[in-house]
Amino acid sequence: MSNIIACYKWVLDEADIKINPDQSIDTNKAKGKISDYDKNAIEAVVQAAKTLGGKAVGLTFGNAKTKQSLKDALSRGLEEGYWINSEQAVTADGAVTAKVLAAAIKKIGDVSLVVCAEGASDTYARQTAPRVGAALDLPVVSSVCKMEIKGNTLIAQRKLYDCLETVKVELPAVVSVLPETCVPTIPGLKAVMAAGKKPITEYKGEDLGVDFTTKTKVTEVKGYVMNRKNIILNGGQVADQVNELATFLRKEGVL
Repeated sequence: MSNIIACYKWVLDEADIKINPDQSIDTNKAKGKISDYDKNAIEAVVQAAKTLGGKAVGLTFGNAKTKQSLKDALSRGLEEGYWINSEQAVTADGAVTAKVLAAAIKKIGDVSLVVCAEGASDTYARQTAPRVGAALDLPVVSSVCKMEIKGNTLIAQRKLYDCLETVKVELPAVVSVLPETCVPTIPGLKAVMAAGKKPITEYKGEDLGVDFTTKTKVTEVKGYVMNRKNIILNGGQVADQVNELATFLRKEGVL
């Protein structure tokens, strides 16, 4: 039975993050969660495993706090979980993360499909799938909004800037999915209880033979401030106000 792998990330819940008056970030009270976009990747893997007759597997790279993500991931339909345990995950950039994930995927073996989210909900760097594909020497299909598997062929619809593109690729392959690809499962009590009995394998980061030297370094994190134009439309007919609003939106590139 081949493995269909969902790569997911344990991130801070943005609802718990506080932005101070000086734009510095306070994460002291922030709890962790599976990246919202990665929940779509997990669901895509569960569905693909049913089609391929394979095993739906979850794979995550993180420090000790990440261990608590495994039960949540497994309650979403995955059959087995793999956790790469390393404190260096906190400072790992896209290059290191991809190398670590690729090394673990090779160790798991017999992989038909690897699915990532297009980006994580904390950084949305969009690097993981392309870099993992390159490390594994597998074809990569990104920005996928719909996918179908027929035999050993994956047919994916990609959402580009101004059009949709349909591509076919022979498995094994690496795919990054957009949120509209599928609707994540909301685990019930029975699924949560069953998740505690599913197998989990822990890899130590240092045992994967990967160089953890990063190519980039985060020097500062600040809150984003949006300076609004505060344009007020009043007076005149409603139709004139709507036309004026549409004109401003076109100038901003919204329409």
